[in-house]
Amino acid sequence: MKDIGYLAQDISILHRQYYKDTGKLFKAHNLNPTAACILLTINDNSHINQNQVAKSLVIDKGLATREIKKMQELGYLTKTPGNGKAIILNLTDAGQKVIPIIQKSRKNWWEARFSETGIQPDSPLVSAIETVVDSIVDESLE
Repeated sequence: MKDIGYLAQDISILHRQYYKDTGKLFKAHNLNPTAACILLTINDNSHINQNQVAKSLVIDKGLATREIKKMQELGYLTKTPGNGKAIILNLTDAGQKVIPIIQKSRKNWWEARFSETGIQPDSPLVSAIETVVDSIVDESLE
């Protein structure tokens, strides 16, 4: 059995390949894979602010700020006042139109990888990874 310590390296390989493959698709919409993830997070979480996006994706606040600014300039999202100092991120019509494209690209990439390897979407591996990710995200939101 492979040392579990290599799991991080394996996940990094998957991450880099996903970004490499989907980056080409997202570039057609002036996006990169990180920006696509941010848009999906905003779509999935109404009344979310920039800090919450950064924490939920476990990305640097500066990266979130830069990507959100670019997407605002591209017309994919707007900012509106929230409670206190919070600024809520909202998808524009253009942002909402690109969401199905992002979702389909992500789904197709993973389905292709799973079908090539014989792993089923209901595999215990999938739920185990989701459990670990949830614990990391929960820690970052605290």
